[in-house]
Amino acid sequence: MKAMSINEYGENASFESREIENPTLKSGQVLVRISASSINTVDTMIRNMGNDLPFAPATPAILGMDFAGTIEKIGAGVTEFSVGDEVYGCAGGLSELQGTLADYIAADSKLIARKPNNLTMKEAAALPLVGITAYEGLIRANIKGGQKVLVHGGTGGVGHVAVQLAKYFGADVYATVGGEKQMQVVEDYGAKAINYKTEQVEDYVNKHTNGVGFDIVFDSVGGENMLKSFEAAALNGQVATTVSLCELDLTTMHFKGLSLHVVFMLIPMLHNFKREQHGEILRNIAKIAEAGALKPLLDEQQFSLDTVQDAYARLESKKAIGKVVVEN
Repeated sequence: MKAMSINEYGENASFESREIENPTLKSGQVLVRISASSINTVDTMIRNMGNDLPFAPATPAILGMDFAGTIEKIGAGVTEFSVGDEVYGCAGGLSELQGTLADYIAADSKLIARKPNNLTMKEAAALPLVGITAYEGLIRANIKGGQKVLVHGGTGGVGHVAVQLAKYFGADVYATVGGEKQMQVVEDYGAKAINYKTEQVEDYVNKHTNGVGFDIVFDSVGGENMLKSFEAAALNGQVATTVSLCELDLTTMHFKGLSLHVVFMLIPMLHNFKREQHGEILRNIAKIAEAGALKPLLDEQQFSLDTVQDAYARLESKKAIGKVVVEN
């Protein structure tokens, strides 16, 4: 099969086309012909940082975690899938797990689900990592109908899914963005857009919550922005974050009695820990998408396996609006 691999890590690492043997199935796996795969920030981190991250694959490495495709072969012990099923999932690109920038992947059947029948392969490939992350963060924050939820980074990979899922769960949703085009995307989801470049936290907290604060703040930006999340949260509020690799003053969090939920969705893949929960979340996400309540936002630029280098550059440029997807 064809695969795109890198021989060494670093910011200038380049992808090269290789012909390698098709994966051999182990018990509990299925062989999937990949139709599309999406690129996430963690993929670019692995490419750039390599062995500085404890979960980077050995080189030559095939990166990529998310995919959508069609099952062509079933491994021993797999009963819930059949040859010909169209599936999606986040199942590779870490440690010993072969990545998705290839024609085929041997995927753990616990990490996949049948793709939403109303989404294309390209759309479905955009969902797994960000969908699981957004879903887990909101559920762990105990989201309920009628709550006020603020999503930082409302058109980002995780953020645009969190906005739609929060709406689906019945919340009154607000999202910070940085431009007019992004504001329109958020408004189209039925949420209220906040331009963080022109509005201060205190101002939009007063404007939208009468100074009380938001019941849940979902922070997909991280770093210093988490201090804004603490500021925006209500007393005894919930803060979910996907980016907590930083040192922060937790004083505000303490005096407001906040609960902090750190979502690191790679744990089941890395440690073979409760992988079936990812399959369950993906099944739930598929139902939500099929109900018309969730549609991935795709960047306007098109990429193939042969132009994956450009796809990584597009994501790192910060100019993409929505998910960057590579089609086979």
